Amino acid sequence: MLALAEAIGTRVLRKIRAMGGMTIFLWASLSSAVAPPVPLRHVVKQVHFIGVKSLFVIVLTASFTGMVLGLQGYYTLRKFAAEGLLGSAVALSLIRELGPVLSALMVTGRAGSALTAEIGIMRIGEQIDALETMGIDPIRHLVSPRMLGALVSVPLLASIFDVIGILGGYLVGVKLLGLNQGVYFGQMEASVMLKDVSDGLLKSIAFGLIISWVCTFKGYHTARGAEGVSQSTTSAVVLSSVLVLIGDYLLTSVLL
Repeated sequence: MLALAEAIGTRVLRKIRAMGGMTIFLWASLSSAVAPPVPLRHVVKQVHFIGVKSLFVIVLTASFTGMVLGLQGYYTLRKFAAEGLLGSAVALSLIRELGPVLSALMVTGRAGSALTAEIGIMRIGEQIDALETMGIDPIRHLVSPRMLGALVSVPLLASIFDVIGILGGYLVGVKLLGLNQGVYFGQMEASVMLKDVSDGLLKSIAFGLIISWVCTFKGYHTARGAEGVSQSTTSAVVLSSVLVLIGDYLLTSVLL
């Protein structure tokens, strides 16, 4: 029993130590990001990498998500003779929940894994050690621009996801199933409030912070060797996805 308690205690202390290290890393990254001068050129480069290069997968995912919502929502609402509420159901589902969450998960899979691998390769290639030797802060040079790029890109991608998803629901609900176009957009306009939009954007900003934080941390602390890069990348994607889902629940509970 003593050995079991010691093993459990050691594992718990290791997790607490890791959480403390991640918190210190986040604080250092944010402090470097807001300290002048802001590296705008590097931030723009990361916005292009995280945001622009993720547009295709975001548009594709949003289209089919909106069409599925339109199809399932129509047949569900028809049981209650409430087909006219389809626009409201699609818009609120996308703006408050599915848009921020699914866009964050897509960014994690496409860009987050690449961020981890890129920084991880720099670590095992001793490029980060070389920056430290030259007196250059690697967190300010490598991590902060990626974090700022994610904070800008993820809310924009979520907004695009919402618009494309609503159009996908329109395509199925109005063009395929025959719902009146005025009813679809009229009910949407009546039910979607500014708070719904702001809550969705707030979630997207939080998810962008989570993705950039976890992925850069895992890459920055990659173990030596190619195996270490693969392990860090897998761990970063899994942990980011889980934290996005947990964060979505917590933010929804607070914002309702």
